[in-house]
Amino acid sequence: MKKIKLTIDGMEITADADANILDAAMENGIYIPHLCHHPDLKPVGACRMCEVEVGGRNVMSCLTPVADGLEVKTDTPAIRAARQMNAELLIANHHQECLSCGSSHHCELLRVADSVGVNGDRLMHLTPRAELLPIDTSNPFFKYDPNKCIACGICVRTCDEIVGLGVLSFIERGNRTVVGTFADKPFIESICESCGECVVRCPVGSLAPKRTIRPSHEVQTTCVYCGVGCGIYLGVKGDRVVSVRADGERPSNQGSLCVKGRFGYNFINHPDRLTTPLIKKDGEFVEATWDEALDLVAEKLAPYKGRQFAALASAKCTNEDNYLIQKFARAVMQTNTVDHCARL
Repeated sequence: MKKIKLTIDGMEITADADANILDAAMENGIYIPHLCHHPDLKPVGACRMCEVEVGGRNVMSCLTPVADGLEVKTDTPAIRAARQMNAELLIANHHQECLSCGSSHHCELLRVADSVGVNGDRLMHLTPRAELLPIDTSNPFFKYDPNKCIACGICVRTCDEIVGLGVLSFIERGNRTVVGTFADKPFIESICESCGECVVRCPVGSLAPKRTIRPSHEVQTTCVYCGVGCGIYLGVKGDRVVSVRADGERPSNQGSLCVKGRFGYNFINHPDRLTTPLIKKDGEFVEATWDEALDLVAEKLAPYKGRQFAALASAKCTNEDNYLIQKFARAVMQTNTVDHCARL
């Protein structure tokens, strides 16, 4: 890719020739406030927060391509005033429960407000939206709070450009504009597949998982549910898995996940999960040692070989366990009849 040089606030940087100013700035560690921009989506310039000055003219940095020798100013008095007013209007209509919001630790609105220096005194003179809209909790995995929606359109574009379903659109007009499903029905009554792609890209807490426990560390692994091999990061706290995040570097999924990969991890620490082998004696299951259980299984399976035997693996086992199941079926039981429950 051809490289060009441009100057942002007096700092000379290098960028790809086909980049826009906002992407070039972020690649070089320069922060330009923005709310509607996401690297996975086409830029639209809807939020007006990323305005910069180029050649004496104010432009949207996400929509303006770089050019060799370009000089960009990101913090003129006029731009600062415009950004501050935009942020104040958004915050005035934003339902403020930051401490109880699951997205507060990565909320882009808070980051923008801090960057532009929102004036608390001026917020007192702005009239917020009077009524509170109902929160949609119909989806089993995430909730939608329209009172926190800033109408950035990231969720709408995500569902259209990445998922290809078009579940979401803008409803109402003016300062009543929010995002909703067709005919403003609850999510559970829409064609939503609960993949959560819109949820992970929401810059505020409008679309948020119902379960929001922040992990202490993450473990890189592969999703167990099917053969695609999606890369994931399991969020771990203590001895519990509390979250799943897609691996954007894995070629198989490139940062996307389905509903099972993103939300289907509660079985790992479920209280009903067996942790000790059970053997049926006199019609009742009783706890047994692993040696007892394995000896019994070996005794029962010994008479069967080849076409008399089939193995059914499980998506709720580890990849290593599933590898051993198919190896056992082929090498020990001498059959290729191995199936998996991923289609269920």
